[in-house]
Amino acid sequence: MRHRLFVCATLSLGLTTATVAAEATKAATLRIAPVQVIAGVTQSASLDAVVEAGRQTVIAAQVPGAIVALPVKAGDRVKAGQILMRLDARASQSGVEASHAQLESVRAQASLAEKELKRQQALFEKQYISQAAVERSRVALETAQAQARALVAQVGAATTQTAYYTLTAPYAGVVSEVPVSLGDMAQPGKPLLTVFDPSSLRVSASVPESLVSVLKADAALTVAMDGIPDIQVRQWQLLPALDAASHTRTVRLTLPAEVVASLAPGRFARVQLPGQASKEGSSKFIVPSSAVLRRAEMQLVYVMTPDGRPHLRQVRLGEARGDQVEVLSGLREGESVALDPQAAAQVR
Repeated sequence: MRHRLFVCATLSLGLTTATVAAEATKAATLRIAPVQVIAGVTQSASLDAVVEAGRQTVIAAQVPGAIVALPVKAGDRVKAGQILMRLDARASQSGVEASHAQLESVRAQASLAEKELKRQQALFEKQYISQAAVERSRVALETAQAQARALVAQVGAATTQTAYYTLTAPYAGVVSEVPVSLGDMAQPGKPLLTVFDPSSLRVSASVPESLVSVLKADAALTVAMDGIPDIQVRQWQLLPALDAASHTRTVRLTLPAEVVASLAPGRFARVQLPGQASKEGSSKFIVPSSAVLRRAEMQLVYVMTPDGRPHLRQVRLGEARGDQVEVLSGLREGESVALDPQAAAQVR
């Protein structure tokens, strides 16, 4: 029995020693790289931004009515004055026709009153009637003429209102949104279409108050977007208003004409502010991008411990340049990281 226990203990010790040796071999074969420290570098800030239209119009109806024609859809390019939508104008058109009929009736009455006045004046000259009769005829003519002028104005107003049932493009642009369909009921003030001018796109970003000082008048800002080479922009405007809640100011960057053709409002962008000298004694930590392990929203690296084993640690990353990435927090000078997180995870 003692012999069996001795044999089992010997085997167990042998397995443990072999396992430790295997793990040590794995740790020894890991590719590692020291954390690079760059002191006295120029620091820059990157801001989240969005592409927006410098000229965008939300089109709404001025009169109520059912939508009976909708010849455009989102994404269509339109010309200035092009018809975008028609509303049911039958009731308004009937009012215009009724006003025209009333105007013709009053004009006929005015013509008859004018002839009657001429006859009364001829009879007065022959002293067949009194001056009062002539004055009554003149008043009847002036009344008919005044009614005619009022109806002319009424016809003009009715005609103008009829034009409200046809919505046209205010300028050449692109239809970005059509939230209604044929048959929907339009109400005054209700948005029906949105049109923007694709030649007036700009990038807007919120600048923290602490970084406003780096925005000099002749500074060049860099705009970065996925799939497009970085754009150097010198035409920008810093709005004077300061947001009391976020303590930020808005900077607007005018994009070059050759770039805006492939963009649309709402696209995400980043604005790189000019660099500024770092404070004395401050440093920037750099590691290879391959050393970073991403899990959900966490960013981690395997840091080598003094006994040569990898230890998983969460870090906060900064700007990436090429195959290197800046580490804002989580690492110290003199430490090393594993270049292959998957291999490091196998070492226990």
